[in-house]
Amino acid sequence: MRLRAPRRTAMSKPRVRLLLSALALALVAAGSQAAEPDCASDVAGRVQRRYEKVQDLSAHFEQTTRRVSLGSEPGDALVARGEVVFAKPGKMRWSYASPEPSTVVSDGSTLWVYDPQAKEVQKLPLGAGYLSAAGVQFLLGEGRLLDEFRVSASGCGDPIVVLGLTPKGEAQYERLEMRVDRKSGVVRETAVVDLFGNRTTIAFDELRENTGPAPDLFTFTPPAGVRVISLPSAP
Repeated sequence: MRLRAPRRTAMSKPRVRLLLSALALALVAAGSQAAEPDCASDVAGRVQRRYEKVQDLSAHFEQTTRRVSLGSEPGDALVARGEVVFAKPGKMRWSYASPEPSTVVSDGSTLWVYDPQAKEVQKLPLGAGYLSAAGVQFLLGEGRLLDEFRVSASGCGDPIVVLGLTPKGEAQYERLEMRVDRKSGVVRETAVVDLFGNRTTIAFDELRENTGPAPDLFTFTPPAGVRVISLPSAP
């Protein structure tokens, strides 16, 4: 599902793709050597165990969107940067700094997508399908990798392993990918490939865990003069 935007701006559509059709995610597989027999399940288990213990997470991020369905060349990638904060259950705040400021906020039940340049904010219920389509549910301690996905791995002899996650059931995307520190289970990049082959990657830097962010960070009040557009829940 894509958010409807009555007025398009240069970066508004990629910002919405981040979480609804994505976010947060071109990921280059680290090597093509055959995976060790238990590599995929071992690394997936490390990711699962790590993020089940994390209560909140913050980082710098770089989002890269490549729209293959529009015939994009590698140089046509759309890049955005900013700060993100996650907290259980289902709370997050994406603060875009470049190329244009914008904000995506969830308090765990309602999602707000604010475009100050367009002077509008889109509001919709936050459902489980939203997090799955965004590929960020595992950073929030939700979902079971080995139960919900067919998991493959590449680069198993390297410090960084790339997990390929193909959903076992129906989904609004083709597959997810994670670039994972094999030893610690820390996710360095996430990627989502949609049903048209478009890919959005988010690389995380300066990761910080369990810092106790203020609760009001995950609330949003539309500024005066901003149009609010209410949308139905994502599938």
